Amino acid sequence: MAGYFLDSSALGKNCHAEVGTAEVERLLKEPVSRHFISRLTAVEIQSVFAGKVRTGVITETDFQSLRRRFLADVTKHRLHVARMTGLYQEAERLIKRHAMSRSLRTLDALQLSVALDLRRRGMLHHFVCADRNLCTVAELEGLEVINPEQP
Repeated sequence: MAGYFLDSSALGKNCHAEVGTAEVERLLKEPVSRHFISRLTAVEIQSVFAGKVRTGVITETDFQSLRRRFLADVTKHRLHVARMTGLYQEAERLIKRHAMSRSLRTLDALQLSVALDLRRRGMLHHFVCADRNLCTVAELEGLEVINPEQP
């Protein structure tokens, strides 16, 4: 069974049509696979929706609809929320290793820590992300990366 970790930059594409949406939708519909997000993504994705309201891309009604759809996906286990307990040391290691050369940000280091933990536990095969910098760091850490903007 294939395991996919979707960071916020990828998951947001499932909610609003943009470059990469078709690839994310294809991955989410892939039979016999599991799709993971971090607890952080559960918070970030709602911020992504709010940003789309602020910029006039969607309405407040759309925001509420997207939020309900996202929460239903979590409740029905279409998206599995991975724990973040004990991953701060790993995030620190990633920042020490990559922050100066790749400008790895704190929240991205936390997301990557979750994905690396899932891989260590044999649950993850692909890291799905639309942030080029984070994709590069994930590859340097040995993850198989899928950038939905560059299928």
